[in-house]
Amino acid sequence: MNDEPDSGVSYRQRRSHQEGGAAVVDQEFGTFAHLTSPNAALYRRIMATFLNAKRRFTVHLRPEDVQEKLDNAPEVSVIAGALAQLVDWGNLRADPDTSRVTTVEDFHRARFLYQITRQGEATEQALTTYDETLGRRGALQTVALTDIAIQLRALLAFAGEADVDPAKVHLLLDSLVNRFSDLADNAQAFMSSLQRTIDLHDADADAFRAYKDRLIEYLERFVKDLVSTGAEIAGLLDSVGHAAVRRLLDVAAWREAEDAAPGADEGAERTAPRLEAFERGRVLWYERWQGFRAWFISDQHHPSQAKLLRSQARAAIPQLLQVVAALNERRVGRSDRTADFRTLARWFAQAPDEPSLHRLWRSAFGLSSARHLPADPDRNSTIESTTPWASAPPLPISPRLRKTGSYERRGRPNRVTDRSEQRRYLAELAAKETAETAAARAALATSQPTRLSDLGSLEPGAFQLFLGLLGDALAARTSGADTVRTSTSDGSMVIRLSLLDGAEQAEIHTPHGVFRGPEMLVEITDLTALDETEGRSA
Repeated sequence: MNDEPDSGVSYRQRRSHQEGGAAVVDQEFGTFAHLTSPNAALYRRIMATFLNAKRRFTVHLRPEDVQEKLDNAPEVSVIAGALAQLVDWGNLRADPDTSRVTTVEDFHRARFLYQITRQGEATEQALTTYDETLGRRGALQTVALTDIAIQLRALLAFAGEADVDPAKVHLLLDSLVNRFSDLADNAQAFMSSLQRTIDLHDADADAFRAYKDRLIEYLERFVKDLVSTGAEIAGLLDSVGHAAVRRLLDVAAWREAEDAAPGADEGAERTAPRLEAFERGRVLWYERWQGFRAWFISDQHHPSQAKLLRSQARAAIPQLLQVVAALNERRVGRSDRTADFRTLARWFAQAPDEPSLHRLWRSAFGLSSARHLPADPDRNSTIESTTPWASAPPLPISPRLRKTGSYERRGRPNRVTDRSEQRRYLAELAAKETAETAAARAALATSQPTRLSDLGSLEPGAFQLFLGLLGDALAARTSGADTVRTSTSDGSMVIRLSLLDGAEQAEIHTPHGVFRGPEMLVEITDLTALDETEGRSA
């Protein structure tokens, strides 16, 4: 690294360019110039030192102070030059240091106290945010879903009141927006990092396999919570009327507008800035609410972001399993033709001389003279081994020799492996799974609309199938729709779900616990049973 600071023309001067014959100087982003300089690492460390010092309420630093706080710091003269360059860029401000002058020589020597400028502090905060965003892994926050549902229930209570407290409404909406922003940002960061993990080809096989099990369990748990809690959030959003929401959003916007500062050119109209701030805040709050609804509720043309996130999380599970399969294949050391040719090309590049290249070519591809092929020993015995191809007589080759490399197949035929036991086991396993699936369909099928609480107790297989049907129905539900009808991906079952006004909680008992949720009317049709019935009647 060059220890000398950047000298010569300042960054603002270097950034000047000609536009229409006039020099235009970019003075807004000069504090970012140290990022592209040869000594960028030293500049970043110095600026971090000043930022940490300001957090501890230390305003001024001398070059000796900066050197003391840096690890493996260069000489004071180098740091002083870097500080002077940062002052030129606008990151720091230099003030004369006369506090320790004891001699005339010290008085005439340039001494400065340095402090970070407002522009320099803003630059470092932006860089810190940039680094944190890039290094952020994100998470799928199940707790955030629960918090959002709790806050929506409180908001629903405020919507029914005629006279609400503006402070409580504003704090509740602000908390709701912050919690939802954290949920959306973390989910996006997590899915991006998950895709990078899936695309990673040089991962440690053992570590990735151990990580895979925990990750799949984590994804499955989030998908289940997103189905149940996300459906509850969508129901709460539909319960809050449009007019009531607009009224609460106006209350929050007006409370924020009360802090609007007056401008210098307003004259006697003191309410002008407040009204303008209210209109801006009103539009902003309404856009936030629309985005919040679109995240959990689908419309006729666009699926909800929660549904897309659920699909991405589900799709990531088989992709992870494919990565594990690829790592297992790599572990057993299976070689392919591509790797062989790359190794051979490396050998050719490392060959010391041309005769070695020829020997390697003959060894790799076996292009020996065909006159040594004992296709017809009686006829070839009269031909010298040194006879050129052009002078040698034609050599007849049988079609079988051309195709297989030999006149006839020698030795005993290969023994046929008896796999009847494995086929029988697979057939029994497939029949068992088919019977369990059919039993689950039969247990869930209803001849008429039925309440969820009337489904009674469900076995694990039937309950798992029911959760999938319920999740598909809730995900397909659009805003304002009381009834939704959808089918499974394989087209074997159809579910029709209808909401009930003022319904109580429904309970479904399973061997693993009790499933609770809002009471609904559900009608499940087994299409495979209908096809069999129509086939017999025909």
